[in-house]
Amino acid sequence: MSALSSAGPHVVAANIDVGVHYTVKVFGFTLNWDTILTSLIAGVILLGLGFYMRAKAKATGAPSKLQLIFETVVSAVNKQVEESMGIAVAPYVVPMAVTLFLYILLCNWIGLIPSGHPEHLPAPTADINLALAMAFVVIIPMHIMSIRRRRVKHYIKHFFQPYPIMFPINLIEEFVKPFTLALRLFGNLISGAIMVALLALLPAFALWLPQGAWKLIDAAVGVIQAFIFALLTILYFAFASTVDDHGAESGEGAHGGIAPAHGEPVAPHT
Repeated sequence: MSALSSAGPHVVAANIDVGVHYTVKVFGFTLNWDTILTSLIAGVILLGLGFYMRAKAKATGAPSKLQLIFETVVSAVNKQVEESMGIAVAPYVVPMAVTLFLYILLCNWIGLIPSGHPEHLPAPTADINLALAMAFVVIIPMHIMSIRRRRVKHYIKHFFQPYPIMFPINLIEEFVKPFTLALRLFGNLISGAIMVALLALLPAFALWLPQGAWKLIDAAVGVIQAFIFALLTILYFAFASTVDDHGAESGEGAHGGIAPAHGEPVAPHT
């Protein structure tokens, strides 16, 4: 039996710990303290950059590189919101989208810092709890704004459009929005963590090149995922702000964007 086993193909097995967190119990609740720590680090960095920009920003003269980055991000978000729904419709969407983009970007990039194996400072966005929390921060205000703008009667009525038979599908679609928004971010970040864990199995002398290359890819993915989350935030609010019943204001015209009757919102043509 041993001879046959030795003659057969060799299978290398390894335990890869991904999604395992350092936990602590508080009042009976299990908390992922590594996620909490890295979330706080990203928040402190973002607040620090914001206060620094407030103190150093120049209205005239040559702006600093940091100010140019902030102005570029804010200008891009302003343009997207104006084209999708009009800034006056929900002015708080711009600071929300900018904050989410920068915060998620910092959270994603924290995971690029080597912190041992298993990692002591993983990307907090690779924890489904944080991803879901941010998704509900977007979706709950979106529904509140939709009710205020459409009124309760029209808000309920939009679940039955374009045909009453669509009600179950529209209801399920609204229910799963926070989960799809969260899982899109979480899935991409956790896949990056899996790749890092797989690369860690390579011999030390051969590890630096593939791991360095993957870190560059991971950094680009972090930017893309932060951008997608912020863009979907804007588009969800644009769709929720559309009033299109019995001669009321529609989603087309004044604000340059068209919101569909149901389904995923679409970006306006530019």
